[in-house]
Amino acid sequence: MFITEEDYKIVIGENALKVISQTDQTNRANAELEAQEEISGYLRPKYDCQKIFEAEGNLRNHVIVMIACDIALYHMASSMPQKMGFEIRKERYDRAIKWLEGVQAGKIIPDLPISTNEDGNVVGESILYSSQQKLRHNW
Repeated sequence: MFITEEDYKIVIGENALKVISQTDQTNRANAELEAQEEISGYLRPKYDCQKIFEAEGNLRNHVIVMIACDIALYHMASSMPQKMGFEIRKERYDRAIKWLEGVQAGKIIPDLPISTNEDGNVVGESILYSSQQKLRHNW
């Protein structure tokens, strides 16, 4: 998996993780896959998500790891009885989505692999077409 046990320690304590994941590894694995797909939905048009999530150890983008943890924890907390600890998870989830929207809009440029085709050409580049305003000369 892309996210390790150590990665969660940055955003949540070990005991709290056990409570949120309800000590079920399947629940945690499903939440992590949901987080990866949600992140990919924002990054896929420009970045190579397969390479992003295949990276291991220090080769992973640390912001993507943190965001993946936050989104996975949000999905796990959503299944908790009475939404225990949901406020902080919702706040961090909203912040993660805001960052992803900034990347998607081109306002934030992360250090991630760009999607390329078989020829090595960049795909997903947006091209902006425009022209000058029409001149209206009355002589």
